[in-house]
Amino acid sequence: FAVEIIDRKLKVDDPVGAISVHAVNGIWGTIAVGLFAQASFGEANGVAAVNGLFFGGGVAQLGRQLLGVVSVLAWVGVTSALLFLALKKTVGIRVSEEGQKLGLDITEHNLEAYPEFQPAITEKGVI
Repeated sequence: FAVEIIDRKLKVDDPVGAISVHAVNGIWGTIAVGLFAQASFGEANGVAAVNGLFFGGGVAQLGRQLLGVVSVLAWVGVTSALLFLALKKTVGIRVSEEGQKLGLDITEHNLEAYPEFQPAITEKGVI
């Protein structure tokens, strides 16, 4: 579901689906604790007994979980922005125009990624 929205509707360039898989499900998992936590499970593991919203705990735990999500998003956003800014000012974050046209397999590794799909020159011509 998240892939459909993030990749296709929002047009985010995420070729491996990392945002859809890791970010969305990580956020959901964190928020779900604030909704579904049961004190009996926490007590069994030596954790403070809290109940989520759906088990009579009110919004306190949900608020804590949402604060955690916002805190992590802010931290990751700031540190990522600083990292990309430093990379952009030093080595760059884009490949060359030639690298885009030829493909990085050639410009970085001097190899064809899929040589079996390249035209071959034989005695009968190009096949």
